[in-house]
Order: sequence, then C-alpha cells, then structure tokens
Amino acid sequence: MKPTVICLMSSSIDGRLHPSRYTESPDGDRTQWSAAYEDLHSRLEGDAWLVGRVTMAEMSKAAPHPPSTFPAVDRPIHVASRSGSYAIGVDRSGKLHFDGGAVGGDQVIVLLGRDVTDSHLAELTADGVSYIVAPESEMNLEAMLETLADGFGIKRLLLEGGGAINGSFFAAGLVDELDVLIAPALDGGITEGIVDYEPGLLGLTRLSLRSAKAVENGLVHLRYRVLPA
Repeated sequence: MKPTVICLMSSSIDGRLHPSRYTESPDGDRTQWSAAYEDLHSRLEGDAWLVGRVTMAEMSKAAPHPPSTFPAVDRPIHVASRSGSYAIGVDRSGKLHFDGGAVGGDQVIVLLGRDVTDSHLAELTADGVSYIVAPESEMNLEAMLETLADGFGIKRLLLEGGGAINGSFFAAGLVDELDVLIAPALDGGITEGIVDYEPGLLGLTRLSLRSAKAVENGLVHLRYRVLPA
C-alpha cells in the first residue's frame, strides 16, 4: 500500500511559486511567509518529503564524482538507511549528486529512471544515498510509492515538488490531500504554477474543500481532500 500523499505548497494568489517575483504586502513579507510554510511542514508530521530534480540540486549542490572502480551495484533498490525521516528526489536521468547521505538532516532517497548508469549508482552508494530504479522505460510513480512504503516504512509523504512533478502525481491519482498557503501577493507573469500538467487534469481528479483559515501575516491556509475522478 502506498503512503498517504499530501501535496503541500505555498503560492501567490495567482498560483505562482517564485517569491522573488511577488508583489509586496503590508501584512507580511517573504521571510515570514517562508517561516509559516516551514511551520506547517513540521506540523503535518510527514515521514518524508519529495521534490523534483531541480529543487533537490539546489539543496545538494554537489558535483559529479563517480568512483573509478566499483563492485556490482544493487538494482532496483539500494537501502542505505531505514531510520529517521527522508528527503526524496525524482531524478529520471541520474543528474543529482550528493556529498553525503542526508539533506537538511533527512536521509536521501533518489527515484531514478531505468537507464541510469552503474557508475552513478555506485556514486550514490558510496555517498550513503538510498535509491530506487524504475524497471521500465516509463517511471511508475505508484509502484515507487509502494516501494517507499514497503522498503523504508514511509506512511505519510509530503509532496513539495515543482508544478511538473505535482502534476504527474495528480494525473496518476496518487495525491490524497492538497494544502496551500496563499500569500497576499501577485506574480502576474507566466511562471511555474502549483500544478503544471500540459494535457490538463479535467476528468482525472476532483477537489473537496476541508477548511479555509486565515493565518498570520496575511496568509490563507486552504485544505482540500483529493478525490478520484
């Protein structure tokens, strides 16, 4: 059985994700809005959080360092640690690199595409990073979630990806709840949104409001139950 998946995002009123572009507000600022988001992240008590490759690369900031020689690598799964909480990155092409097995104090797990090289897996293994390799050309997100539950004991996952990753999870019917902190700000540009899925999600998912609450610094916390189409 897959973990419960809660998509947790913060955005402007027009659904955009990059605070550097937000208009200003007398009610609060980007630093306060970010702190409120981190507080909500903690209160949701996830066993793990998941982001896309670009976001994880900004956190890890490591360069490639594949070993010159290495023994046979594990496929489709390598478990470096089964303790604590987890930081999960989706990296279909094997472009993420790390200088250790943790990011922000959470143990790293990377979800990889089938064609990732053995040398990259050896690099991850040497760094103490866990991974799951997709057995087929298309990454089956539901199967990978089930492996995260079975192999690592993850029961509650916070999906905090960019719009494309979030869109893939919604389209696959894998999200159970959507939580959004709306800042009193506008972007106005054509930039990344909470969910970006080019075919559209009509007929794939439905939302039912659980609660709407004004919180500090002009923020509004919206909670939705995500229902099958």
